[in-house]
Amino acid sequence: MKPLIADVHMHSIMSGHAFGTIRELAFEAANRNLQLIGVTEHAPGIPGTCDPLFFKNLCDAPRILYGVEMLYGSEVNILDGGELSLGDRHMNCLDYAIAGIHGFCFKNAGKEENTKSVIRTMAHPKVRFISHPDSDLHPLDYPTLVQAARDHGIALEMNNSSLRKPSLRPNCIENYRTMLPLCEKYGVPIVINTDAHDPSVVGDFSLALGLLEEIGFDESLILNNDLEKLKNFLLR
Repeated sequence: MKPLIADVHMHSIMSGHAFGTIRELAFEAANRNLQLIGVTEHAPGIPGTCDPLFFKNLCDAPRILYGVEMLYGSEVNILDGGELSLGDRHMNCLDYAIAGIHGFCFKNAGKEENTKSVIRTMAHPKVRFISHPDSDLHPLDYPTLVQAARDHGIALEMNNSSLRKPSLRPNCIENYRTMLPLCEKYGVPIVINTDAHDPSVVGDFSLALGLLEEIGFDESLILNNDLEKLKNFLLR
């Protein structure tokens, strides 16, 4: 399997519950021979995260650190009914957005309604992929989700952090075993990320890659094994 050259879901101390600066994240990325990272601070709704003003000032953020290309996005919360927790005034300042369910600001409404909420966010022009769609805490209808991702041109994430902490993401392994063959069936791309909250795990995709190799997943559907393919997808 081709090596991964980018990690585009991670958090710095600006998210309020992570443990490294942006420069420390980039330094570790350089040590792991990554070409690009995306720092994606949590949007409002997560306790302690940055004020939306942070995203307005991303125009001043460094674009190269330690030889690593830097992108800046946000992991924006999916709210009940499929609204997003960051307004367009600030979304427009991002290179890209991730939409994800977090229990702080989303109430489990059952598989069908949860899936409808996620799908509604796919229509936003800044949303490029759905983060960690893998937990039975907020179950999803995977055939419906994957086909909607195909129709909206959205990727689905395989989150190495979920696999590191499966007790916090119940049934995540089996849910990936369900979702990934559907991605192959419908030609939906995936992006493999660390969701790092500490620099020490930036670029460590080992658990995700192990599961993909076990499944025999089609690596042509992996976005972050080719820099041009990934950037064309994220920055379109």
